[in-house]
Amino acid sequence: MTGNSGKLALSWLEGRPALPAGVVWGAPWKQGELDRRTPIRLRGLQGANVAMQSWPTAYWPDGSVKWTAHAASLQEDREDGYILEQGQSSPLAPAERIVIRKTAEHIEVDTGAIVCRANRSGPSVIQEMRIGERTVCSDGRLVGMREEHHAVSGHRTVVEEPMNSVVEHAAVEQSGPIRAVIAIRGRHQLSISSRRWLPFTLRLVFYAGQRSISIVHTFLYDGNPHQDYIKSLGITFFVPMKGPLYNRHVRLAGDTGWFGESPKGLMTFRLPERQRELYELQAAGLPIALDPAQDAELPSLLADSPEWGDFKLVQSSSDSYDILKRTKEGCSWIRSVSGRRAAGLLYAGGDYGGLAIGVRRFWEKHPSALEAKGLTGDEANLTFWFWSPDAPAMDLRHYDTDTHVVSCYEGADELRSTPYGIGNTSELTLWCCESTPNRDMLDAMVRIKDSPPLLVCEPTRYRETRALGSWSLPNRSTPVKSQLEDTLDGLISFYQEEIEQRRWYGFWDYGDVMHSYDPVRHTWKYDIGGCAWQNTELAPNIWLWYMFLRSGRGDIFRLAEAMTRHTSEVDLYHIGEYAGLGSRHNVLHFGCGCKEARIGMAGLHKFYYYLTADERIGDIMDEVKDSDYATLRLDPMRSYFAKDEFPTHTRSGPDWAAFCSNWLVQWERYEDAAYRDKMLRGIASLKAMPNRLLTGPVFGYEPKTGELLFMGHENYGHHLMICMGGAQVWAEMAHLLQDPDWDAMLAEYGEFYNLPKEEKIRRSGGTLQGKDWNIPMLSTAMMAFAARRTGNGELARQAWEYLLGSPYNWSVEIPLETREVPRQSFVREITEIPWISTNTVSQWSINTIVCLELIGDEVPESIAEHKEENLT
Repeated sequence: MTGNSGKLALSWLEGRPALPAGVVWGAPWKQGELDRRTPIRLRGLQGANVAMQSWPTAYWPDGSVKWTAHAASLQEDREDGYILEQGQSSPLAPAERIVIRKTAEHIEVDTGAIVCRANRSGPSVIQEMRIGERTVCSDGRLVGMREEHHAVSGHRTVVEEPMNSVVEHAAVEQSGPIRAVIAIRGRHQLSISSRRWLPFTLRLVFYAGQRSISIVHTFLYDGNPHQDYIKSLGITFFVPMKGPLYNRHVRLAGDTGWFGESPKGLMTFRLPERQRELYELQAAGLPIALDPAQDAELPSLLADSPEWGDFKLVQSSSDSYDILKRTKEGCSWIRSVSGRRAAGLLYAGGDYGGLAIGVRRFWEKHPSALEAKGLTGDEANLTFWFWSPDAPAMDLRHYDTDTHVVSCYEGADELRSTPYGIGNTSELTLWCCESTPNRDMLDAMVRIKDSPPLLVCEPTRYRETRALGSWSLPNRSTPVKSQLEDTLDGLISFYQEEIEQRRWYGFWDYGDVMHSYDPVRHTWKYDIGGCAWQNTELAPNIWLWYMFLRSGRGDIFRLAEAMTRHTSEVDLYHIGEYAGLGSRHNVLHFGCGCKEARIGMAGLHKFYYYLTADERIGDIMDEVKDSDYATLRLDPMRSYFAKDEFPTHTRSGPDWAAFCSNWLVQWERYEDAAYRDKMLRGIASLKAMPNRLLTGPVFGYEPKTGELLFMGHENYGHHLMICMGGAQVWAEMAHLLQDPDWDAMLAEYGEFYNLPKEEKIRRSGGTLQGKDWNIPMLSTAMMAFAARRTGNGELARQAWEYLLGSPYNWSVEIPLETREVPRQSFVREITEIPWISTNTVSQWSINTIVCLELIGDEVPESIAEHKEENLT
């Protein structure tokens, strides 16, 4: 289907949604294939047209559309697949349309199934949600507690101060007719001091005809970690409770099933048969009516039984949760049940239904909690705690008062460890319910909130458009290629298992992986400065997204999605002194003194944006568009070059390459020629250098113009130019800019990198001495680019030598072998790969995938023979 121009086959990433749901997805187009004025239609595999909302998200240099985003609201007629096609006529009009009404005080969204009123000011974010004239919930607001510590005479005292949201701005970002988005921004206000802090953004996402809404919540930390501890942070709603207590219900998702109770259970110390029948109906969530004749004694018995008003589920770690309940405030909580990993959904309601709150990554981002209070009154209070008040307060201080550059590979002598400006994003789904959902319905809600429905194209479509770079599809046509594919798949499986085995979970950690392994302690170097969390070092994001694009596997998509969410928020500064820069790898994600643009470059995150149209990632890519100006505040080369005649310094890679990545996204998203021109000015500067791209790589830099200014040769390591995603950025620039000189410069670099020193000296007339051209494996994608462009088969074969086990570079062992760790050597039974390094794995995988595309015909016939030749 993808070979038919203008038609794209779509399938579900993880199967057809179990409930009616809204879906938004992205689709790529070849250059020149789609004119921006051409309508696009959606039809099911059975031929029926489907109403759809469409908008462009990126353009090619010739003005044709590169990426489109689409939204549909699917009811009972959900199909297993769809066709997206260009059409001569307008798309099918939706049967139900979102209606938005604005006043000075609020924005009201009517999906046709529910009405939601969002406030423009005040503490309440959502004024109310209703079905018809019946209010389902009201006064939705952000809540929390700040904690401050004081030490007096050796004793520590803790002062707690509640806080609530204050809405400062609300706007319609997307107005339908099928999908609408309301963005609400504000800060949290402390109740005693009235201080405002912790900026937040809430996006409310609606679909026509749906009774559910999605909420994307982001907050930024702007406190002093030595004073401002966050004891709790959550979002709360008030739900009207109608009817007798025995017809009110709470549901909490456990590991595989459901905790379901009523504030007035029918279980008493004895259970007559009639009462048992009613009790079973109550347990199923069905309304019961007492018969005056049959149930004459029951009202007095119930009047004497306790009333359980409050319930909560606390996920204290990735492996433990408790469900507790109490009768009322001032009384003790009792433990109802314990489990391992709760599925993260709460429902509470009465005679006329209620509200369900589902939270993505609930146990993965512990310590989290779900709480329902006041079920015995006229109004219950439902809260999802991003950070549970039952957990210790967040501690965002650095792990030491010193930095450890020499012993622990930390990046700078300056201790610039600060969480000021980092963020965290969470996702929720709310359902307005007319009655208590049965267990099948609740199960379906869990599946939808955990794995939001997503339509995707076939891998061949992503590849042929080149809308996300150049990479290969899986190829098992020879034994060696089959071994390479097995290794690529095996590395993904290893990290999936390692995330679970090492418990890489938690509110600030989930989505990241670790950097280097310690085979003596049989653990990762979690406590060794620059060897702990990876923080996008050597572009693991690109590795995971390439693996998804070439396979279409849903499990890899979710792995890459989690990494994107984490690295774009926690590893990057969004406000403050370091805004636009990120932190290099460290024991703490924000701990390293090196703050650089490459960590948060747009090219790491745009995969997710174009595949899902996620507005938060769009914000972040806009945030970094001018990150080159941040180098005026913090020169990335300050430890090596003193302040001189240049405004600042930059390396052609990874710094300038990261800037280009940001500018490329601005150019293709908004057709802003100023950012294209900044790239061109940098390229023009390199063309004028004595050895073009081989020069440097450190230059003086002028952010106002984008000019790179000559400072000498071989003044820093050349491998860093290409191993942080620079090679992929530059190749994409070559595809888009169509500049033969730039292509030639890239090919020259790929051919030159691994030449003997004597040949480097000869070719450069003595200006290049072969200093710091390190780790040949990292250059193989550039070598492949050169070999493909020049037809140099020998260079292609040399690239495969470096990938298939050369003793002179980082290599991946083929085949992969894990081993069991002796029982007494670690706290639990585990397996390991002793040589493992995420740097090696990321770059080996990326380069192998690219080389299979560009020089796949030169793959040797035997890995074993190849290794033998190398050793000889």
